[in-house]
Amino acid sequence: METKRVYEQIGVAMTSRSLVEYENMFMLETDSYIGKRVLDVAGGASSFTMEARSLGIDAEAVDPLYEKSPSEIAKHGMQEIEVVAAKMAKLTDVYDWTFYGSLENHKAGRIVALQRFVDDFSSEEGKSRYHVGALPHLPFADESFDFVSCSHFLFLYEEQFDYAFHLAAVRELLRVCKHGGEVRLYPLMNFKTVEYSHLSALIDEVEKDGCTVQKKEAKLPFLPNSHQFLSIKK
Repeated sequence: METKRVYEQIGVAMTSRSLVEYENMFMLETDSYIGKRVLDVAGGASSFTMEARSLGIDAEAVDPLYEKSPSEIAKHGMQEIEVVAAKMAKLTDVYDWTFYGSLENHKAGRIVALQRFVDDFSSEEGKSRYHVGALPHLPFADESFDFVSCSHFLFLYEEQFDYAFHLAAVRELLRVCKHGGEVRLYPLMNFKTVEYSHLSALIDEVEKDGCTVQKKEAKLPFLPNSHQFLSIKK
């Protein structure tokens, strides 16, 4: 029997993703968020915040990475991009390249997103919208944001973080989300490309807290079984 080939990850990776990737991961209709306060959690060196700001969205981001200097993040980001590309080169047949087209395009997009992030993070305005913090304790008041997103962090790392962490993290995302707002999480699978094993239990707990939870279809079918995101309405 052939061994299942999966992406090997030790520690938490730093990511660099673009606005268009967020639109496809979370099925975002960006026009509906203009003038609203939006938070990207654990987005690393993604350009989402900068690009969303350019559209009139009051976007902010939080990540422990932001304690580093712009040059340190740029260096670390380029190293991470090279490591990821090398790993993916051995698994090209495992992924769905419909969105990215090729490994080369995927890598090029990461570099552009990283550069855009570093430019914004280095700016005077950037100091007010990039916050140092980590789940499950975020540095914001209750009900601060209209919309909260978290991608490629929580459920992917099922082997590194236990169920108690995941439940506390989701509740923290909801704490900083306004009543009537929404939290979206993507993807719903771990690095073994199977759905997070405690997802049903987590959904039950969040629904008991009074939230409406739905699995919804995403449009970034890159990783196996990455076709859904979780929508939690508070």
